[in-house]
Amino acid sequence: MRVWHALWLNRIDRKITLLERREAEAEHGRKDRPRSPEWVAEIGIGTGKPSVQVHTGTCHMIGSRRRPVSRDEARRLLTEGLRAYTHCQPDTSCTSST
Repeated sequence: MRVWHALWLNRIDRKITLLERREAEAEHGRKDRPRSPEWVAEIGIGTGKPSVQVHTGTCHMIGSRRRPVSRDEARRLLTEGLRAYTHCQPDTSCTSST
């Protein structure tokens, strides 16, 4: 009976250690996650991959082809005629913030 209990205690201790390690890794991931960019240019498919439209960095409708851009570049792209995505409205966000 002692051996059986010792085996179970060992198994429980290993599980606790595993769960603590997973939680520490998850916390490390949350803490060290890179900040999302303020502005994003969605990139097209064609030759040279031109930008298609500008999004705010928090827009959940951004496609998988994208690149982060600075506020100045987002303004430049918008003034050059690139479309502002209608859902997140980066054209109003980009010009109203300082």
